[in-house]
Amino acid sequence: MSRRVARIAFAGFAALTVVCFAASAKIYVKAWLAQRLLRRAWAETRAGAGAVKPWPWADTWPVARLSVPRRGVDLIVLADASGRSMAFGPGHVAGSTPPGAPGNTILSGHRDTQFRFLKDLAAGDEIRLETPDGAIHTYGVTRAVVIHARDPGVVEETGAPRLTLVTCFPFDAVVPGGPLRYVVEAEPLGGGAAHRVREAYSMGDKSAPVHSE
Repeated sequence: MSRRVARIAFAGFAALTVVCFAASAKIYVKAWLAQRLLRRAWAETRAGAGAVKPWPWADTWPVARLSVPRRGVDLIVLADASGRSMAFGPGHVAGSTPPGAPGNTILSGHRDTQFRFLKDLAAGDEIRLETPDGAIHTYGVTRAVVIHARDPGVVEETGAPRLTLVTCFPFDAVVPGGPLRYVVEAEPLGGGAAHRVREAYSMGDKSAPVHSE
């Protein structure tokens, strides 16, 4: 290879590197900016401004704040679980109980971003869900199951207070959109539910039992 060809090849490689770095940086900048805007919208929602869109063209808005102290998780939950919304944060599944209300509240998020932490949750882990009125609802993880997307069993409404977190499975799948879902169930910390959470935590390896159904 002549020096001239080598210089051209090197220049092309350098240019490609710059383009890739710029594209990568753009993604991180957008993610960082989105989080800033989401948190500002949540602060305004908490102040009583109602459904505040994080940016003018958004078709969703914050409805809750999800945190898991033990895992360092702190996320803004959006009003729906569409693909557009979940690009920025977990979403509340339409038709399920609104955050903070009695019933089964279902939140969904991507397995490779916001909800990747689900694989590390253990039975007994505390999950907090803050609602726009300032109330903080505290839940304890009781179990995790792997189900088929067509199986509504663990996400159906039973009337009992519950927080259900759902993401795709397996976590390391190369092709997204498979038929399996990883579901984490948590119950309010209080009364009999607190006893069940303690019972789950007392299991051998302190991890949420995972069953395939």
